[in-house]
Amino acid sequence: MEVLTKKTLHLFAGRHNAGMAKAIGENLGIPITEAHLAQFANGEDHCRFAESVRGSDVFIVQSHGAFAGRSVNDSLMEHLIMVDAAKRASAKRITAVMPFYPYGRQDRKSEGREPITARLVADLYRAAGASRLVSVDLHSGQIQGFFDGPVDHLTAMPVLVNHLAERHGSGMVVVSPDAGRVKVAERYAQMLHADLAIVHKRRLKGVKNQVEAKDIVGEVDGRCCVLIDDMIDTAGTIVSAAELLMERGAKEVHAATTHGVFSGPAIERLKASPLSSVVVTDTLPLEPERELPIFERLSVAPLIADAIRAVFEDLSVSEIFDGKNQN
Repeated sequence: MEVLTKKTLHLFAGRHNAGMAKAIGENLGIPITEAHLAQFANGEDHCRFAESVRGSDVFIVQSHGAFAGRSVNDSLMEHLIMVDAAKRASAKRITAVMPFYPYGRQDRKSEGREPITARLVADLYRAAGASRLVSVDLHSGQIQGFFDGPVDHLTAMPVLVNHLAERHGSGMVVVSPDAGRVKVAERYAQMLHADLAIVHKRRLKGVKNQVEAKDIVGEVDGRCCVLIDDMIDTAGTIVSAAELLMERGAKEVHAATTHGVFSGPAIERLKASPLSSVVVTDTLPLEPERELPIFERLSVAPLIADAIRAVFEDLSVSEIFDGKNQN
């Protein structure tokens, strides 16, 4: 007996960052299949797909962070439940699309008796039934090795580089806010044909989310400086670096980042900072009342859509970025 199989793509979305999921669907030219997400009275999440996914290639999009009264843990659990539902509905392959990888900064033990939560998250997705992960600008490349399966590590660099080139032209200085981001900042500098500078800083031992900028390596006097980082969380790193750059004579300072986490005092710090603009992508949503005039939002939905299309058609994802998405 011979059976001719036909591949079917189903796109589902969690309730966190529904706008991005819709944009991904529009770029793919397909609708988002209804997942009937709801909550029981005690807060437990429930999911029931509206259509059969048996034998289908299922992609489930969910960003992870605090939004609209829900925490990063809420969005993570909802995503895992959706993956489990697809597994139990006999989906052929399940890809968890997470523009922002949760707990990505907990990728190693920096002190004794600490967890490696980024690995735990990867294990949870594998246990739930995910065959593959897709994410954008992981905090560290080693996270790709935590998941027992393919991981497509996308980068927002093409989107950010094009915007910075159009906005500032030549003559800018790309600045790494700390030693850990030098490699990424150097790639930006090469693509923008710009000079490179580095902010030397130290974290206050035993104190979370607090940093102290110390000095700058590179010439920034009278120059337009652009700080590059993978995320802005409480904004302590970016703001302290911007203040130091202005003290060293920078003409103006901008920031460009993939993930706008903006937790805690971030919005107030950015509002009071010397930053002229903060360029951020839509990997995480932001409540309208927390938007600032200096924010410039770019979309990475087309990049994610291209990656989903490549995975579905069994093509190379790295070719989308000419192989430059590995770090």
